[in-house]
Amino acid sequence: MNIEEKINKSETRQFKVVIPGVLNAHNTLFGGIALQWMDEVAYITATRFTRQKVVTVSSDKINFRHAVPYGSIVEIIGRVVEVGVVKIDVKVEIFLEYLFSDGREKVIEGKFTFAAIHENGKPMKICSI
Repeated sequence: MNIEEKINKSETRQFKVVIPGVLNAHNTLFGGIALQWMDEVAYITATRFTRQKVVTVSSDKINFRHAVPYGSIVEIIGRVVEVGVVKIDVKVEIFLEYLFSDGREKVIEGKFTFAAIHENGKPMKICSI
């Protein structure tokens, strides 16, 4: 399987409903919860691509374009954008859908970097390249 096929096969999508337990004082999605969801999807994506143990190394330039209101649906999409010897970058986007109307818009995006690690926690070569 070539790298483009592996990237396509590892793309990860999750859906969430914005309910009271994830809201801030403005009745919108709490930014920290959005980051948690994004890191989780990025982790799953990186693991599906590498099939190795990976850890988050960094998150880069998270853009919050629009508040996510109570009662909406979000789709979180992770896609591998770069693979190095030890590190892998995953772009994550969150799209907003209102429950009772058509349309969707990108509201949050960012990049997460992961490193493949040995059992001892030391970096190791990504076997998938």
